[in-house]
Order: sequence, then structure tokens, then C-alpha cells
Amino acid sequence: MTTTAFTAFEPARDLTALAPRVLPDDVERATLIARLHDPAAGGPCVVALRGDRLVDLTPHTPTLTDLLERPDAAVFAQQAPAERDFDLAEVLDATLAGHRDRPRLLAPADLQVLKACGVTFVRSMVERVIEERAGGDRAGAAGVRARVLDALGGQLQSLVPGSAEAARVKEVLTAEGLWSQYLEVGIGPDAEVFTKAPVLSAVGLGAEIGIWSRSVWNNPEPELVLAVNSRGEAVGATLGNDVNLRDVEGRSALLLGKAKDNNASCAIGPFVRLFDATFTLDDARRLDITLNITGPDGFQLEAVSSLAEISRDPLDLVRQTMGRLHQYPDGVLLFTGTMFAPTQDRGAPGEGFTHHLGDVVRIATPRLGTLANVVTHAEDAPPWTFGIRALMANLAQRGLLR
Repeated sequence: MTTTAFTAFEPARDLTALAPRVLPDDVERATLIARLHDPAAGGPCVVALRGDRLVDLTPHTPTLTDLLERPDAAVFAQQAPAERDFDLAEVLDATLAGHRDRPRLLAPADLQVLKACGVTFVRSMVERVIEERAGGDRAGAAGVRARVLDALGGQLQSLVPGSAEAARVKEVLTAEGLWSQYLEVGIGPDAEVFTKAPVLSAVGLGAEIGIWSRSVWNNPEPELVLAVNSRGEAVGATLGNDVNLRDVEGRSALLLGKAKDNNASCAIGPFVRLFDATFTLDDARRLDITLNITGPDGFQLEAVSSLAEISRDPLDLVRQTMGRLHQYPDGVLLFTGTMFAPTQDRGAPGEGFTHHLGDVVRIATPRLGTLANVVTHAEDAPPWTFGIRALMANLAQRGLLR
């Protein structure tokens, strides 16, 4: 396996120049909610954006989960009385500059389970097949890619997962010795649904995102993330980065946990935009999500994922995640998959893309804003220490549990 030598560096923590791009283009019409760490309270606050202020809703809804469970969530976020607020510009400055001693945005998720669906776009499905066939060795990916694409002949672009036509393609590929578990979940009747990360472990805007120091083939996965309440209702959307170690998963799908769930490997934010008259699920279905990577070595990559090309409807993914088969009393934040399949070489020809330490990763769409993070080793990212016990103890100390 080809290895990459990473040099020691100090992360470029100051991302404040990105502040003007954080908010949606139509921010004045959007219903935006978030979580904010307040050092004075020693814990998180639930906030809603009103003008240039982040109003504190925590006395009414101690957790974001409580807010999303309300049938009038959007109206409540817009109109509920608030006794205090935070200056938006100051919070964004602290968040993007990495000031942990000032009020700053957190990932907009607390008690929800962090779930993800994989292989929901044809392009990324083909890349998963390539990872598997290459055994996680990026040096051999180009040759495998050419063989797989030649065998598929473009037949997958219009396939409906679970259809009779998809079953026939499966028979053909099996006969040619090219069937894969990734094609099974890509065009078969059942979607891939897995737990991305533990409750409360996601990082937010401006945070460092982690890749395992042993990994030499990895990438971001820009995705639409649905906020789903305990009733299975998609009530809002945000952006996510399902950081992935391609060499680890490529060795064996049974290593999915090591490939996906590491310290700081799940980024969500900056806000949850609640569905209302100005932004609906249909609007989310039509989003184009842009990924931009700027490396300390001068490397630049930009790609666009169009939700219109998703193979399974987002609500079908919700139904396959929760229902009578599996309940989530605190709801879920559901990553809906990505079509981003990085093949642009960064280094030796044919080895494709992999992260370098210090990469600035921006995931953006005009209706949801921008999620920006800096790549580091998972072992070197700030450790996750504030879990469910700490949250409950903090809320109890503040008199917010009743």
C-alpha cells in the first residue's frame, strides 16, 4: 500500500474570513435554530436567529430535541419570548476563530441519534465498488475503476432501486463476477442505514474534523442532513460531513465502524433550517450542495452534488430508518448520502484524492449556508468529553429539567 508522509503543522484555526458565507442567502426569510455553548452557563443553549441576534429559547426547550418535537416548531422559533440573546457577529467570530472561552456555535444536534444512509447516488455507489475491488489500495483504484465502468456500461443511471430492472442488472453482474454488497444496497430493495456517531459527539461549524492517522486514503462526504422527530416527521434540514476512510472500509465492509466513527469524524451545521412556507422538503430535494477543499499545499478541489440525482427519495430513507421496525424517541439526524466520489489525483497519478492535514473543507448551498471545518488527525482533535450525563447534570444545575 502506498503511504503518505504528513508533516506536523498547526491547524489554521482562524476561519473568520468565511463569516459572510455562513448564513443562507435568504437568511431574512429563513427559520434557523442552533445550539450554542455559553461559557457562563457551562453548557449548551438552544437558540433561534432573529435579525442579528441569537435568542435563547433554553428556558422553554432545554434541548434541541424538545424544540423539534413541538408541532409548532417553526412558529415557536420565530415568536417565543426570550429574556436574553447573543450577538450573531460575535458568536460567528468566536466560532470560526476557535475561541472556546466565548459563546460559540455547536453542532445543531443533542439527543438525536446520528444516523446515515450510504450508497444513495450512482456515482458514489460505483466508487464503493471500486474501493472493495481495490481492497482499500488507492494505487490500484484507477485500473479497477476502468474495468467496473466498462462492465456497467452506464446501465445504472436510470435504475430504480428494488425494481425488476434492477434485479435483472444484478443477475448480469453476478454472472460476470462483478456483483458487490455495495450494488446490493445501491439498487436493491433495502437502503444502507447505519449509526454514524454516538449521541452528542458531532462537531459543528469551525471545528476540526478528524481522520485516523493510519489512513492514507480518505475523503469528506458532503450531505443533506434531515432533522427527524420521534414521529418520523422530517421537520428541517442542515448540512453534514460524513468523514470517511476509504482505505479502511475498502479492506472490509465489516470495518465500517472504524472507517466512519472516529473522534471529530461527524460534522453538522451551521444551523438547522426548519421547514416552513419559505423552505420545504421539496426545496431540499432540489438542492445543489457544493464541496470546496483548499489545501495548505495549494491544492484546490470543487465539486457539486445535486439532490435531484439521488436514487432513493429522502422520505423513503426516513421510512427505512424508523417506524414500527425501529423507534427513536428522541428523533434522528439523518445523513442522506452523497454523490461525491473524489477521483482527482492529489499526488501520484492514478491514486486519486486523499486529505492532507490542514485542509479547509467547505460544504455549502445557498438555502442552508456553509459548514466549514479544518482537517486534523482524529487523535489530535479536541477530545469528546461532554456526553449525555454531563448534559443532564448541567441542565439540572441550571434548573432546566422539570
